[in-house]
Amino acid sequence: MDPLTPYCRELASPGIFQTVLSVLIILGILCSYLPQHIRIISRRSSFGISPYFILLGVTSGTSAFANILVFPSTAQDVACCQEISGIACFAGLLGVFQVAMQWLCFFSILLLFVIYFPRATSPTDPVSPVSSTNGPTYRTALAITGICLLHALITIIISVAFKLRQPAAVAAWANFLGVLAAILASIQYFPQIYTTFRLRCVGSLSIPMMCIQTPGSLIWAGSLAARKGWSGWSIWGVLVVTACLQGTLLAMAIYFEYFGPNSKREVGHLAGQNGAPNGSASAGESAQQEPAHEERPSEETPLLQS
Repeated sequence: MDPLTPYCRELASPGIFQTVLSVLIILGILCSYLPQHIRIISRRSSFGISPYFILLGVTSGTSAFANILVFPSTAQDVACCQEISGIACFAGLLGVFQVAMQWLCFFSILLLFVIYFPRATSPTDPVSPVSSTNGPTYRTALAITGICLLHALITIIISVAFKLRQPAAVAAWANFLGVLAAILASIQYFPQIYTTFRLRCVGSLSIPMMCIQTPGSLIWAGSLAARKGWSGWSIWGVLVVTACLQGTLLAMAIYFEYFGPNSKREVGHLAGQNGAPNGSASAGESAQQEPAHEERPSEETPLLQS
């Protein structure tokens, strides 16, 4: 007699194609965020990235991660791991690993955003930041970090309370988290779209990241939809919404970076007309400007300097 329940019996024989695709999606999520991490670190500045984009992205990711953790089918998958092989268990939990990887990568952007936040400093007192009326301050970045951590803590406490005290309401709580994640994801890109439009440049925002993530989100949504079905709409629906909005931001970023009035092509063309190759200043001008730059940190001065 087969001791496995019908649900666990289905998990015991995972499809090879679905498993390989899910693993590739996890690797794709990691690789898609690496260009953004590298760009911030290489520029040593998070200039151009909206703090409210970070806030909404982290809280949306936290809600989505909590959503899939408390989702009833996830608990069934974990319970089946005691009855099926380790490989089958790993394949059954790949959806959880995917959402966890996305949350971890975006949370890393939050840390880099704070570490390399551009701070305007006074030339007489380089330690004291000068308040800026044209953009967010370093205090705003710290406040957003605190809000993200507080949101994660509250979500964990409420989820554990539902699991222990009201198990029958866990499904409703999971759907609420999914709807909350979808709402936050839906408005997540509006602050960044506004910031990019106002600055007319991408700053430290990574275009390669968006080029990978926009189609990748649709593929990931299809993978989760195939695994969870229509009942898991609150999980994969978030990805469909974010893919559409990220595509809008990607189109805007490409325009400003390569075709806009402040694009690299226009800057190089103007520099060529002025007799400076590749937009660089002459040696004499560079020598005169470099000491001034060292004495007066710019608005893109990061928290950590080499």
